[in-house]
Amino acid sequence: MNPLNSDKRNEREPYVVTSKGYTAAAINAAAKAGEWIKSRQGQVKELGSKTSAQDLVTEVDKGVEQMIRRLILTHYPDHAILGEEGVTPGADAVTAALEEGRKHEHLWIVDPIDGTTNFVHGFPFYCVSIALAINGELSVGVIYDPIRDEMFVAEKGKGAYMHGIPTAVSKETEPGSSLIAMGFPPDRTFAQPANMAGLQHILPQIRGVRAGGSAALHLAYVAAGRVDGYWEVGLSPWDCAAGVLLVLESGGRVTDTLGNPYDIGTRHIVASNGKIHEFLVSSLQEAEATGFKL
Repeated sequence: MNPLNSDKRNEREPYVVTSKGYTAAAINAAAKAGEWIKSRQGQVKELGSKTSAQDLVTEVDKGVEQMIRRLILTHYPDHAILGEEGVTPGADAVTAALEEGRKHEHLWIVDPIDGTTNFVHGFPFYCVSIALAINGELSVGVIYDPIRDEMFVAEKGKGAYMHGIPTAVSKETEPGSSLIAMGFPPDRTFAQPANMAGLQHILPQIRGVRAGGSAALHLAYVAAGRVDGYWEVGLSPWDCAAGVLLVLESGGRVTDTLGNPYDIGTRHIVASNGKIHEFLVSSLQEAEATGFKL
């Protein structure tokens, strides 16, 4: 990859990815997977569930993850892959799989379809999310929205881009003028009450809330300045790893709901342009909606 210098960034010239390297492999895998997903919308034949009746999985999810695994392992056969469809449902299983993944220097974190419920219903808000952590630190993040043909790419220390043009978080400083995204994971016993409590406390203080049903796309939208912040309790590593790097490399901030630094095992996320971050964190704490037992 040839990073742009600051002058070229200011001119908004496209960022060019060479045909080799981790980022190129992630982009290639996301693009091929996304196009196949798009071609299958409305053709789902096998619909199952995981942790609950709301936690859907299709044969497309499973097929796409296998496609991404093959594409990555063809180039990097000694790398480890943590994928949603390869982990038994449940928080304990996710934690165990992540701890196993941390033993590897190179760990790819993959969500073949983030927004499966949207995909099943034909609601056009879903994406492919692929991240690479090297020694536990996010190094590459790629999110591809096949419906809008938007490819979000971030490399640690080299910025974030959408179709080669640098992305940047918003400059909004006032909560009352902010548009915030949030989500409702399938977990109806733990995550939903926390997210509902946060919503009831935060909504009256801001301009509006959007809950599109894809954590990864919400994070990409924070990075692109389309929303000013995002929070959600009850996420898994593959939901947010790529999006977190996009936000950070776009000038934003990401922590857990208590304000602690993000780690690839963080499950309760707050991401923002940085300027309204303390408002979101303090509001969730006031609402007792952090997801942590305090």
